[in-house]
Amino acid sequence: MLLSIYRYIKGYLKIRVIGYSPERFINACSHRGIYIWNINPVHGSYDMYITVSGFRKLKPVIRKTGAKVIIKERIGLPFYFFQYRRRKMFFGGALFGIAMIYSLSLFVWNIDVRGNRKYTDEALTAFLKEQGVEHGMRLSQVDCDRIVKDIRKSYDEIIWVSASIEGCRLIVQIKENEDSKDTEDAAGNSVGEGVDIVADFDGVITSMIVRQGIPCVTEGQQVKKGDVLVTGAVPVTDDSGETTGYQFHQAEADIRAQVSMDYQDSCEINYESKEYIHQEKEDLYFRIGKSIFWLGSRKNPFPNAEELTTQNHLRIGKYFYLPVFWGKRHTIPYSSTQVKYDENQIQENLTVRYRHFTDNLVKKGVEIIENDVKIYTGSAKAEAKGTLTVITDIGTERPTSIVEDVSDGND
Repeated sequence: MLLSIYRYIKGYLKIRVIGYSPERFINACSHRGIYIWNINPVHGSYDMYITVSGFRKLKPVIRKTGAKVIIKERIGLPFYFFQYRRRKMFFGGALFGIAMIYSLSLFVWNIDVRGNRKYTDEALTAFLKEQGVEHGMRLSQVDCDRIVKDIRKSYDEIIWVSASIEGCRLIVQIKENEDSKDTEDAAGNSVGEGVDIVADFDGVITSMIVRQGIPCVTEGQQVKKGDVLVTGAVPVTDDSGETTGYQFHQAEADIRAQVSMDYQDSCEINYESKEYIHQEKEDLYFRIGKSIFWLGSRKNPFPNAEELTTQNHLRIGKYFYLPVFWGKRHTIPYSSTQVKYDENQIQENLTVRYRHFTDNLVKKGVEIIENDVKIYTGSAKAEAKGTLTVITDIGTERPTSIVEDVSDGND
């Protein structure tokens, strides 16, 4: 393989040897150290390959053997360049393209964030941009160790980070903390912060199962929004029963309460009816960096239309991304008319949406006890509003408040 590539770069010839005794020609070439290969007999003559330098040494061999040598084919880069020697713009463009691809390979054109659930790709890429890590920066300027340290320092819920360069891609892999566990010191007191469960709306407690923490309310008790339902501060007592400190835990409990839930929805009486026309317009475009180049007219010829755009990212291989995008914009025209709902349609629309709302509540485990929702029709819109009485889960997490010292201060 390497020998073939070397021959192609240097250039070689395919020749045909004609004469009374071609074998003498072959022996003479071997005697003078002229390298020939792939010798094939053809109708009393021989076809073979020879290097350019070897061909230049054939004159005394031809004179001595009386053979006739015909050049059948010229192969290799030197002959290719000679054949197209007048096409300087072509070779110049090819060299420019190679140089351009090499230059683009020195920059980051894609940032891939993996393993994130709580934090979105947009939030993490925006954070990286604030730290100076963004699309278009030089690969040599990417400090993967610094990226790892900045993310770990700014996001407490991220417990592991890895940053690496693959081609023109910056790949950031993270692992978020799924469990929050407190650690204890030698005295048995919790070192971490505790977490309380507090009411997130007013209601009456109907059931409570506490798995961790101290309950602060009982079943049947009326609670207000913000009241502590279960505290994560567990008191530590001595032999005499006096509180000497607290262990802080993350409170865990299943709590349900009867609450009143407001419901409100509206429906415009007049609405826009769209009838789509089968006359879709497609426009191709290229985007290089932030510059967009349209193929054809960019103008929208329709007074009313919806647009749908699809976009693709150019890459060479798996990791070599380039700052080049191409896509297609679909323009779908439609005719618009104003239509008015009648009372039956208004009733049906609001009822369907109300049922969809209550179905979602049931799927979430909410039990509907009573509803007092009515429909009110005005000149411009109709409203469905009222109150639902439901039994639902109650409680949201909040850091445990500092527990005051309960000692009486007596010596």
